[in-house]
Amino acid sequence: MAQSCLTLLSDFGLSDGYVGTMKGTIAQINPTLTVIDLTHQIPPQNIAAGRFCLMSAYPYFPRATVHIAVVDPGVGSSRRAIAVELATGFLVGPDNGLLSGVLSQHPAIAAVELNNPQYWRVVNPCTTFHGRDIFAPVGAQLASGVPLAALGTAISLQSLVSLTLPNWTERLNRETSQRVIQGAIQAIDHFGNLITNIPQETIQANTWSSVIQGIQIPGHNTYADVPKGSLLALIGSHGWVEIAKNQGNAQKHLQVEYAEKVEVFLESRLDAS
Repeated sequence: MAQSCLTLLSDFGLSDGYVGTMKGTIAQINPTLTVIDLTHQIPPQNIAAGRFCLMSAYPYFPRATVHIAVVDPGVGSSRRAIAVELATGFLVGPDNGLLSGVLSQHPAIAAVELNNPQYWRVVNPCTTFHGRDIFAPVGAQLASGVPLAALGTAISLQSLVSLTLPNWTERLNRETSQRVIQGAIQAIDHFGNLITNIPQETIQANTWSSVIQGIQIPGHNTYADVPKGSLLALIGSHGWVEIAKNQGNAQKHLQVEYAEKVEVFLESRLDAS
């Protein structure tokens, strides 16, 4: 069997045996696969958080890596189980928007609905654990060289579910001539950092600030630029504007959730003298 890399992402946590069971299923098919855990601490049923984590991690893996993602509140329902081929890898998971972050940055080549039971663990999979009975075995088969087309019926790329998140927009404040970027919180990490959907490329200014819930928060380069316990805005390692609290939790401090509106005010341009 060919050696390849396979990743796992889920909201299963680590206190139960669900993750280990998926790994056992993979090992039964091909014990030579390199299996890497992205995370299993996605908040339960939080598709948006899983989407962001998978999207952020995807570029750092070798070509042809198979990424299995399971945040699946609709398991056992009419939602489709799918596999998607990209130029640089494969995605396996539920068609509920979980994969749409990666697909927004890395266009798909082909997709199939996983309806060929030959590649499932059992012909009659458990209605509550498709991670074990469909996604893990299919991912292992894909990483072992089984072609995408063998796994199920081809489906239209346009039919894939995309998680609805507000797009960032830009406007000009006519009174101050400031550029204003409007966006929203797309993820909240383990530290309580509020990660927006505003990309770093928009911050073409030496001086800038963010506003959330009417609170203005200055932009900085890193957490230590402000005193302990202070709020700040910065460009995170993922390449998005985030709002943080130095050695604290910005989410708890501000009591905000996903999709909360955020504005960034650009006060002076990088090329200004």
